[in-house]
Amino acid sequence: MPELPEVEVVRRGVERWVAGRTVRTAEVLHPRSARRHAEGPADLAARMTGRTIAAARRRGKYLWLPVGDDEALLAHLGMSGQLIVDDPDRPPEKHLRARFTFTDGGPDLRFIDQRTFGHLMLTATKDGIPEPITHIAPDPLEDAFDEEAFHRALRRRRTGVKRALLDQTLISGVGNIYADEALWRARLHWARPTETLTRAEVTRLLTGVREVMTAALKAGGTSFDSLYVNVNGESGYFERSLNVYGRRDEPCARCGSPIRRDAFMNRSSFTCPTCQPRPRRAHY
Repeated sequence: MPELPEVEVVRRGVERWVAGRTVRTAEVLHPRSARRHAEGPADLAARMTGRTIAAARRRGKYLWLPVGDDEALLAHLGMSGQLIVDDPDRPPEKHLRARFTFTDGGPDLRFIDQRTFGHLMLTATKDGIPEPITHIAPDPLEDAFDEEAFHRALRRRRTGVKRALLDQTLISGVGNIYADEALWRARLHWARPTETLTRAEVTRLLTGVREVMTAALKAGGTSFDSLYVNVNGESGYFERSLNVYGRRDEPCARCGSPIRRDAFMNRSSFTCPTCQPRPRRAHY
């Protein structure tokens, strides 16, 4: 699933190509793509027609397009969703789920989603944030992120540190890939109990999160297959720079020890057993 860097890459592209333009026609071609829009796909299409898109915004893994003072088109890419800009004359893609054309005759905005886990919805906003995601915490690249509050929350949570990183109510935008990469940078094991983390270790962890996400942004995100692309249909190449994720039995770039893979929440966690020793007391 796309994480913060991938969604931010898409947001920047959408804003560049779509901000300030007015929707001429809107089509929702698969009902699942509007399943969170209570009034249904036809209502979503009708209400988007004639709306001017002000900008493109993001929090964590969600992005949205403000279309008025108190409404926005909220998008979640899910496992395979793509927002791309395309020539209006180009034939529909195989998995095209929604399409927006514009009054200036320029490129369309298209929502493509092979597995239909992503969705679009038109929703009210509160203080500029779409109401369905007001519970999601700021992400570590936002000015609104409160490092001290995050440290206090970790001390109260009593869970493993990786579980905490994946909790979008504590810190948004971090998923499996970048959690593993940040923990490697911070030299912390994924099962380390959060209540044992010192302030210095939390600072080191957040530094690792920010460093890896900033590096991934510069590389256009991480693409393991063709399902993540930017708005021009191009893949990111940060996968080449990953230090632990997906690198089982390969040598650690820091100490040379073979990278270890552990089962974690029906997924995987990758660590260096030397740089990230398993804690004696752990939360799994």
